[in-house]
Amino acid sequence: MTISILITGCSSGIGYHCAHALHRAGYQVVASCRRREDVERLKQEGLQCVQLDMDSETSIEQGLAETLAITEGRLDVLFNNAAYGQPGALEDLPTDALRQQFSTNLFGWHHLTRAVIPVMLRQGSGKIVQNSSVLGLVAMKYRGAYNASKFALEGYTDTLRLELDDTSVHVSLIEPGPIESQFRANAKAKFEQHIDMTASRHHRTYQQTLERLGKSSPSNRFTLGAEAVLKPLQAIIDSDTPKARYFVTQPTYLFGFLRRVLPSRWLDNLLKKSA
Repeated sequence: MTISILITGCSSGIGYHCAHALHRAGYQVVASCRRREDVERLKQEGLQCVQLDMDSETSIEQGLAETLAITEGRLDVLFNNAAYGQPGALEDLPTDALRQQFSTNLFGWHHLTRAVIPVMLRQGSGKIVQNSSVLGLVAMKYRGAYNASKFALEGYTDTLRLELDDTSVHVSLIEPGPIESQFRANAKAKFEQHIDMTASRHHRTYQQTLERLGKSSPSNRFTLGAEAVLKPLQAIIDSDTPKARYFVTQPTYLFGFLRRVLPSRWLDNLLKKSA
């Protein structure tokens, strides 16, 4: 029986790479994208793709219904991946911008996951994979909205794993550091949409932020390609008992260790230099 996989956020980056790679490997992959033009593009590239906007419960429900029609009612793996980062100091962040961040990065995932769990329970098996971040383990300045959404996702997923422990539905987190993607370009657009840098005491730092987000080349020497996330995703798919967490990139391993052993003040000083 061919394993069926739904992946969200496949217009570029991690979702795009994993969808194509798993499709080539023979899995029944259903990719999803927020925009209709991206759905059509991926279909032309040979993928089965549905429109699924994580900010819309109606779109989530419709996208899942189309997915289950393709897979004949079965779903073996859900890879929650669709997300973006909202830059800016918390004091400059409009509440609506924070609400939008959580809508895409957490609430939409919750709505989709809730709808998928009964499917997996009925079929007697399934795997839910959450793509988190090193910023779900430690916080960095000017990334407060994204930090908060990923910290929340970590707690959400740990709770979900405990609550599904008496079933055959497994729950895992993948926690990447810097990965090549459109993440910076999308973050720059959100910064320009929501942050009034001219009125902020962080004006000079924001200039540096815009320069960093505007670069086409990786801004971090530890940045890896999207294929780095495929490896743990494949391990989860292949395992009868997948692990709770999979670290990706050196910064995640480093900060995952340091947050356990360093006093908060020492860790804060290190993170300020890394921001």
